[in-house]
Amino acid sequence: MTSRPQPTASHGGCLLPDFIDTALSTRNGDVQMQTDEAFRPGRRQVLAAGAAMLAMPAFVRARAASAHVVVVGGGFGGATAARYLRQLAPEVKVTLVEPATRFYTCPFSNLYLGGLRTFESIGHGYDGLRADGVEVVHARAEDVDATARTVRLSNGRTLKWDRLVLSPGIDFRWDALPGYDEAASWIAPHSWKAGKQTQLLYRQLRAMPDGGTFVMVIPDLPYRCPPGPYERACMVAHYFKQNKPRSKILLLDAKDNFSKKALFQQGWAAKYGNMIEWVGQSDDGQVQRVDVKRGEVETLFGTIHKASVLNVIPPQRAGIITERAGVADASGWVPVHPDGFESRQVKDIYVLGDATIAAPMPKSGFVANVQGRMAAGVIAADLTGQPRPKPTYANTCYSLVAPGYAISVSGLYEAKDDQLVELPGLGTSPLDADAAYRAQEASNSMGWYESISTEIWDQ
Repeated sequence: MTSRPQPTASHGGCLLPDFIDTALSTRNGDVQMQTDEAFRPGRRQVLAAGAAMLAMPAFVRARAASAHVVVVGGGFGGATAARYLRQLAPEVKVTLVEPATRFYTCPFSNLYLGGLRTFESIGHGYDGLRADGVEVVHARAEDVDATARTVRLSNGRTLKWDRLVLSPGIDFRWDALPGYDEAASWIAPHSWKAGKQTQLLYRQLRAMPDGGTFVMVIPDLPYRCPPGPYERACMVAHYFKQNKPRSKILLLDAKDNFSKKALFQQGWAAKYGNMIEWVGQSDDGQVQRVDVKRGEVETLFGTIHKASVLNVIPPQRAGIITERAGVADASGWVPVHPDGFESRQVKDIYVLGDATIAAPMPKSGFVANVQGRMAAGVIAADLTGQPRPKPTYANTCYSLVAPGYAISVSGLYEAKDDQLVELPGLGTSPLDADAAYRAQEASNSMGWYESISTEIWDQ
């Protein structure tokens, strides 16, 4: 029997599995201090920050009071950075630029597809950030002038900045898969940005006749949330099992391995029998052409698959604003220094979340939140003349296989010699765990989402 995981502890506002909690608590005192004190400022920490500001030389206080940090992107990374900057350096002006008035999260959007959550339950507004003193501007960042230190917005406004934080998420490589462009995505949705695409896929799944085939096209790495496609397969299978039990799910994958592969495959067999078929690259799973009007895809070896509902997840790159800011490299992603996520190419521009080259850290919401806290700590320290926090990070990616059955992968990371390295001792939840263990992981995942959502947007 596998020992049951204990309820999670809260670090930096995020619920972590018991084995990460233990690692953070015992690996060294620096990590414990960093997560509990430097990165979760409560009333005492905010008051202490204010007292520290008053104790600073007048020229340092004046520099902080005149500083303006502009944050582009109101998701897990950007909203976190904006909020923590206000808490850690309350003298600094912080402006958050985000076109959406309500942010819908990719985490837990698969549960909406599976019928386990409403769409509005994954939506979050920005009143909490405004209450903390963040200026929230609902516009799109159109261009960045790194020399003039300005951001031009879609509403005609231009913002001057002393530090710029970019957390734009992903954009798609529309030219990478023949037959699949932005127009085609409104016939065969990707649903890899939560919003209208997610609702479209939801409606298509409900309209699909029983006995049909849901085909998902999965790209090669790197892309947002490596376990995401496989959790989506689980949630669609859950919906089919309840409502369309003769239906099938075909996953065509451009790679042979994926995050938590053995755990997913064990869960698929246990919960859904042979409803889900996964075809890796070596077995002709790599799609080379899409015909959305016919609902067909063609693989590298010429096999044509017909879909009742077609979900194409295209290759990705960092949000386009990173290219305009001059921080993306030839790969389309952004190289960063791991001690605070400052761009390696343009000084005083920080980049967070999915847009970054930050392996071995994955592109997850948890990671974006952790990076946002670290960037806020570094920027606040630099502007107020304080020591920088130690760059040590954690991540957990939960995946719901079925109601009351979840799996996870976790990691600890630190910056060493200007590189990110993964620390030993963590990994995936165990194979062959009992029902109580899987149920506790499911509960932990729900707790994580509620905790992190409150920390970032809602309180």
